[in-house]
Amino acid sequence: MKNQNIFYALLAAVLFVGLAFTSPVGVAVDTAESFISWKGYKVTGSHHGKVMLNSGNLDMEDGKLVGGGFEINMASITCEDLKGEYNQKLVGHLKSPDFFGVEKFPTAKFEITKVVSRGTPGSYKVIGNLTIKETTKEVRFNTQIEEKDGKNVAMAELTIDRSEYDIRYGSGSFFDNLGDKTIYDEFELAITLVSK
Repeated sequence: MKNQNIFYALLAAVLFVGLAFTSPVGVAVDTAESFISWKGYKVTGSHHGKVMLNSGNLDMEDGKLVGGGFEINMASITCEDLKGEYNQKLVGHLKSPDFFGVEKFPTAKFEITKVVSRGTPGSYKVIGNLTIKETTKEVRFNTQIEEKDGKNVAMAELTIDRSEYDIRYGSGSFFDNLGDKTIYDEFELAITLVSK
């Protein structure tokens, strides 16, 4: 009887240790439904559009976000506020070496390095590394994960300084006398990641 009790105690200890050190589960992002909206500003107005993802995952542990990342398909960039020839010119320019140099740098990526709960379910502060054109910078933003129609939807907004990633075209920080041709360094990203 004593040996049996020792056996059950050891079994319980093994199970407890196994549960305590459960590895995070990587949940694949649905690249057909996930996207990043962008908005850039200039003296005379703004432009906005979308860019899609090649891949991505959210690492979950006990129903909580603990890590993850995604790869951005820079060739998929679109503009949603211009039509026809003007649309094609802007998208072509964004893909050129003046901006994202898509032929040489077809992807960008983001990798989470730390996740901190903000105290309410599904609300987190995320810290990670964003790589654009081979330049990697740490970024921080808040995200909210909610369940919608049987899927997890993570949403976040952040502002990026393009000049930190060697994207200087039309930047008043580097060129003088641009006047109304000045394009502001900061641009906005709104991230939507959908997973099962």
